Amino acid sequence: MLEKFERYPLTFGPTPIEPLKRLSAHLGGEVEIWAKRDDCNSGLAYGGNKLRKLEYIVPDVLKSGADTLVSIGGVQSNHTRMVAAVAAKLGLKCRLIQEAWVPHEDAVYDRVGNILLSRLMGAQAQLVDEGFDIGIRESWTRALREVEAEGGKPYAIPAGASVHRYGGLGYVGFAEEVRAQEADLGFAFDYVIVCTVTGSTHAGMVVGFSADGRARKVIGIDASCTPRQTKAQVLDIARNTAALVEAGEITEDDVVLNADYAYPVYGVPSKETVEAIRLSARLEGMITDPVYEGKSMQGLIDLVGKGFFPKGSRVLYAHLGGAPALNGYSYTFRNG
Repeated sequence: MLEKFERYPLTFGPTPIEPLKRLSAHLGGEVEIWAKRDDCNSGLAYGGNKLRKLEYIVPDVLKSGADTLVSIGGVQSNHTRMVAAVAAKLGLKCRLIQEAWVPHEDAVYDRVGNILLSRLMGAQAQLVDEGFDIGIRESWTRALREVEAEGGKPYAIPAGASVHRYGGLGYVGFAEEVRAQEADLGFAFDYVIVCTVTGSTHAGMVVGFSADGRARKVIGIDASCTPRQTKAQVLDIARNTAALVEAGEITEDDVVLNADYAYPVYGVPSKETVEAIRLSARLEGMITDPVYEGKSMQGLIDLVGKGFFPKGSRVLYAHLGGAPALNGYSYTFRNG
């Protein structure tokens, strides 16, 4: 589906799929849980899902002649960390808008984790006191104008790289990669669990898995706490991506989004999210974060407990990365 698109390699190659045997047994043993480890996909600044997207955006960056990547996220944004890493790799400047998307008061929140790494890699990170929204932000468009006013040539990368024209392509590739791995494993996964916020990871999977009739088996776990807006954005990105790759029509019903686990707000973990993070760490040594993967892990655990997945199902948990953000929640996990 992606043969006609240029890709700039930033990842190691196909990411491993591993069985989570102890977690599966702990949850009753009637459902097999596996993980695809996109958190281990690159040597660039701890990797993560955003690199799959950026691999298809970088060729356009290089053609544009830009000298500065300009992007946006929360203070502990995984995405802005990855943009900073790519800028360093390409020898470009990087300007990041870090908005106050999370009402979290840990004393070191804006000095550790993702934002520390972005600064370490030379990015100019600007803190902006604005609340959460997955839409286009004025602070970001203002930063683009400022780069131009200073004589630079900016390249605009939206939050999560999601509403970029090529933002969905990386996770179309994820689905193709899974199919190749399933051929080696000798079985196909019945469901895929993915965390959903700005939407292009989920949207790309919907398009990619639509090729074998599994679009609706991709279960998005909302972490935005704005599910109506998020689902609409996933659908829009999926339709645009489907048109790019010449796939079939994507309908609203193809986007499955579970909004039960995003509480209390974006970026703030509930007691249940914290428990899910501890459980996957203590049973599997697999580290998830309070903003994204902890909430999708909470959703997976709860759905298994509720009998959502038929007995004998094989469920693939898409681990998208994000562990550096844990440093910003050090007080929450001060005793493990």
